Amino acid sequence: MQILAAIKSKRLTPEQLFMLSVLAVNGGNYLYNLILGRLLGPSQFADAAVLITFLLVLSFMAMTFQLVTAKFSVLFENEIFKNFIAKVYKQAFFGGLLLGAIIVACASQLQALFNTSSSTMFVIFGCGVPLYFLMSVNRGSYQGKKAYKSLSITYQGEMLSRLLITLGLILVFNIQSSAVIAIGIVVSFVFGLFPFKAKYISVKKLIPLESKYSKQIKNFFLLTAFYELTQIIINNSDILLVKHYFDSYEAGLYASLALIGRIVYFIAWMFVMLLLPAVVELKREGRETASVLFKYVGYIALISAIIVMTCLTFPELIIQLLFGEQYVAMAPLLWKYAIATSMFAISNIFAYYYLSLDKYVPVVISGVFGMLQMLLVVFYHDTLEQVVHMQIVAMALLLVIQVLFFKGENIFKKKS
Repeated sequence: MQILAAIKSKRLTPEQLFMLSVLAVNGGNYLYNLILGRLLGPSQFADAAVLITFLLVLSFMAMTFQLVTAKFSVLFENEIFKNFIAKVYKQAFFGGLLLGAIIVACASQLQALFNTSSSTMFVIFGCGVPLYFLMSVNRGSYQGKKAYKSLSITYQGEMLSRLLITLGLILVFNIQSSAVIAIGIVVSFVFGLFPFKAKYISVKKLIPLESKYSKQIKNFFLLTAFYELTQIIINNSDILLVKHYFDSYEAGLYASLALIGRIVYFIAWMFVMLLLPAVVELKREGRETASVLFKYVGYIALISAIIVMTCLTFPELIIQLLFGEQYVAMAPLLWKYAIATSMFAISNIFAYYYLSLDKYVPVVISGVFGMLQMLLVVFYHDTLEQVVHMQIVAMALLLVIQVLFFKGENIFKKKS
């Protein structure tokens, strides 16, 4: 592939360096989860999985601010950009404060809902939410300006600090508490802020943007927020529902399955990060954009096929190496879960492509099938295998509809 060819020629582009960095970050995050799974065991890992899922939910919510910042960092320049970025920082911070306060206030209810051993972990987590939102705006500015070196550093700082701090607290002080995991997560947000462009934060009264710009930003923000909500439902509802319907032991087993099976989705994220600014820039220049979509869909399809075949061929070996013997009961479901996440990852590339072009229908489609997946699991959850089968049904339908929409739109363009 492109990265391997570039390594051989000893010339890596910033985009390729960023892709390598994302792979390293994903590897570090996987190592973090795997070590927690081994140290804590299935029952205690179920609590950790709730916090990790909350972190993923938070990342999707904050991604709204990141993608809005990234898109308009491409379109805006000079004073318009400075005024825009200052306004987004302000909105993100106060939005984070509100969400964090809600999590802290509802900590006891969250403990009861997800059958966790403590409410303290939710209180600690809620205190870190405003930092994560600021971090996401900072990343969005780097993403839009294609400053991939700085963008890579923010992701690496967050990953490494969370890994070292959390495991250090557990191993050095021998504290296996969900509160320790929450502390590690929140402290990692601080490290993820750097390098931070403080000059874009202003306490002065901001000059309102022109109405045409404000309307553009508002429409894209609402569209992106809705799509990120569908991402939260599709990517996280299964773990939370399993934690609600099943006992802690089974929920911990399922969390290990989900972590391994979602590797293709996490790899797909590096392509999404590159896709959006590339498509926005091509559209602004009046050039065709479909070739970018085909390239990244091809990458994800190839990676997905390799991962599914590997999970089908060596399921027990994979689980034993990554989590240990106590999780091996999930081996028969591994390749099936990988199929579900592969279809979701490919569908996601289509959705973000149209999101970059301000097209609404694919986002609505994702929302419909996100709700369908959740409803299927709510009504059909007799076994963990049935939960996985329901996700395969929903994601297969989603992918088929997204592909049909793409083909239908192309036919319409040719006729017109």
